[in-house]
Amino acid sequence: MENVIIYLIIFLIGTLFGSFSTLAVHRIPLHQDITHKRSYCPKCNHKLGFWDMIPILSYIALGGKCRYCKNKIRIRYLMLEILTGTVFLLFAISINIQIYNISKIIYLMVGILYISGLIIIAGIDKENIKVSKPVLVYEITILSAYMIYLYILESINIYRYVIYLLILLALFIINTVNLKKSKKENYTIQIIILCIIQAIFTYGYGFMMTATITLLSIAITCIIRKMLKKEEQFSKKMPIAYYLCFANIITIIFINTIACRR
Repeated sequence: MENVIIYLIIFLIGTLFGSFSTLAVHRIPLHQDITHKRSYCPKCNHKLGFWDMIPILSYIALGGKCRYCKNKIRIRYLMLEILTGTVFLLFAISINIQIYNISKIIYLMVGILYISGLIIIAGIDKENIKVSKPVLVYEITILSAYMIYLYILESINIYRYVIYLLILLALFIINTVNLKKSKKENYTIQIIILCIIQAIFTYGYGFMMTATITLLSIAITCIIRKMLKKEEQFSKKMPIAYYLCFANIITIIFINTIACRR
């Protein structure tokens, strides 16, 4: 019974993060504040009240429409809240969370923050074919803090992580120089940075699985598009980061599940 309550709480926390993610995906590309500015309807710009922002329940109660302008709210907001809640729940189950196990609690917290970043990156990339630099920096900050924790309290060897961080620093410098010259972010460098971040969290074998799932997903998507004769869409860039992020989430849950069964 105790575990059921814990898992329910984690699911609810996930829906809250999902609600925040929809806001972040919309505002970050517009360079708008995501922490202090109150939520508002993107159609009528009316500020939302507390009862308008309860994950899942508000959408259902309002019939998928804005309380003020009556315009339809995109169903993706509801789906992202449910998806994030479900992902958080599966992640907690995969590590067999125990409330009295401090190491698992810390890993759960880091994992939740890390996965939240992946979901935001995926959402922005799907809409804009762009990897958000601030979110990449956020992910690196989370992982750096976790590495320091592991080094101090778990006494792990962090030389591998230091090398990764130095490579990331070099890539950020290259990307900044390229931005000044071309006035445009280099998508390839952004993808490489994202891949290294994922390799840090899931290790080499985990990233290999992530890459495999990503390639299979892209291949299947291309086949389906061709079958549906959507040739015009092939001229558009493929949101690679979108596929990488969800493949990495699947990998994390799968690897944790296997590890807990041993």
